[in-house]
Amino acid sequence: MAALDGLKIIDLTHMVAGPLCTMLLADLGADVIKVEPAHGDTSRHLGEAIAGQDTDYFLAYNRNKRSVILDLKDAGDLAVLRRMIDAADMVVENFRSGTMDRLGIGYDSLRQSNPGLIYCSVSGYGPESEAAHRPAVDPVIQALSGIMQLTGSAESGPLKTGFPLGDYVAPLFATIGILSALRERDRTGIGQRVDISMFEAMVFSLLPREGTFFAKGREPVLRGNAHGQMVPANSYSTADNRQIYVFIHSDKFWTALTDMLDIDELKSPDFATNIMRIAHREQVDRLIAQAFLQHPLDYWNERIDRFAVPAGAIRTFPEVFGDPLVRDHLMETLPHASGEVLHLLRSPIRLNGALPPIRRPPPALGEHQQEILDALAERP
Repeated sequence: MAALDGLKIIDLTHMVAGPLCTMLLADLGADVIKVEPAHGDTSRHLGEAIAGQDTDYFLAYNRNKRSVILDLKDAGDLAVLRRMIDAADMVVENFRSGTMDRLGIGYDSLRQSNPGLIYCSVSGYGPESEAAHRPAVDPVIQALSGIMQLTGSAESGPLKTGFPLGDYVAPLFATIGILSALRERDRTGIGQRVDISMFEAMVFSLLPREGTFFAKGREPVLRGNAHGQMVPANSYSTADNRQIYVFIHSDKFWTALTDMLDIDELKSPDFATNIMRIAHREQVDRLIAQAFLQHPLDYWNERIDRFAVPAGAIRTFPEVFGDPLVRDHLMETLPHASGEVLHLLRSPIRLNGALPPIRRPPPALGEHQQEILDALAERP
């Protein structure tokens, strides 16, 4: 039995942030019913088709779910949805703030007929924001939250991260909030509303960089792969034109690095502490860069292991997905309705040493319509 077996979740989310939250819960055993309009979740039409007509975006965030088609502008379908929610443990939505209330299915209305309901809203800006009416997308949230002021170099200027950070941080907080509300319901029998905004989650992600700003009014400096508070923390090229990232956060590891590189100049008392190394940032970086250029990546990989240095190669996708841990444990292969083979990444949440299984592939649009409606008709 999976951890969340027996829980029924009505999934009114689309794109990434909401579907990722409900997928994590589905992976842990919850029965997630994905409610879609006739044209499907927006993500069904976004990205590259990789299995039949299904795109990478949709396939990545919607396994272990069942799909039903409902038109929320139709009174009959809205009544069906209301009955589904009344029979559920949770509802998760990521509409703009206020949309559910306008449809007549906001939390205050739903809890009247289902007091144990846990209601989670994953929105762009939250109900109290002046921007609550705006559509929210990850890159804009990165820009508004200050995250882009931490990414990039002096030459590039601010950059977004290479993956949708806001679309990942927000659903992780949402999942924590939902599980906390579930624990409270176990004690009291009463559900509650969980609100997560992408903007607030991303501002929270500035920790601990807000401390210096609050204390000294100093804004971060764009340093590319370098770090503002630790030296060395940067990427360095090897003799075979690969790169290694080094992150030294204690004097113990500084000693390990200098032993590994075996460069007498780096063992100077002038570089003994992080504060001293920050003061000599350019010199330290130059000496380390020169050292790494003397040998190829394989040479350094062996020495990184031998000297226990916090460093590693900047790997390519073939190298990452060829890693035995990833290939044999995180990756799961299953058949797709198109007849093609589908490769998905399993949730990394290990319970008693086991990763949760992918019980069913991402659903076809409306695939479970009849079974869901039949089950609803059987209820008194």
